Amino acid sequence: MRFSIIISVGLLLLAGLNLPVMSQPPIEVAQLAANNNLNQRRLNFNRRLWNNQNIANYRYTLSNSCFCLPDARGPVIIEVRNGQTTSITSVETGQPVNPEFFDKYDTITKLFNLIQDAINRRAERLDVDYNARLGYPTQISIDYSFQIADEEIYLTIENFEELK
Repeated sequence: MRFSIIISVGLLLLAGLNLPVMSQPPIEVAQLAANNNLNQRRLNFNRRLWNNQNIANYRYTLSNSCFCLPDARGPVIIEVRNGQTTSITSVETGQPVNPEFFDKYDTITKLFNLIQDAINRRAERLDVDYNARLGYPTQISIDYSFQIADEEIYLTIENFEELK
């Protein structure tokens, strides 16, 4: 009886040693850390640039290329006064849209927070373009996990205009 238990344990140990490793190779881990570091530095620089502008009243057009309801894609015009969203309207119809669809993207501050969240969560891909003069993001592309379909975020921010 003991002999069969010893053989079973030995076979289980051997089988366990032959299982494929599911973690990322060290090179990919190092590259992800380097990318996160670069993305963090770029975010910090552009957030400071944006904050130094002290722009509280503005509007921009946002498009969301997602696997979601058509109403949640836009493009929409988002207007912000005193740092608070005052309206979100469809470019196509000029009519107000459901603000819940754009709640995470309806101020420049929230867009910066979205980028920070992707860095904190170690998104597998994060690509951001920033406006060189004002610092706000103009394109945000996030893929949190290559293994999960349809969780990607791709936002385009255009037609930024400071309001008086």
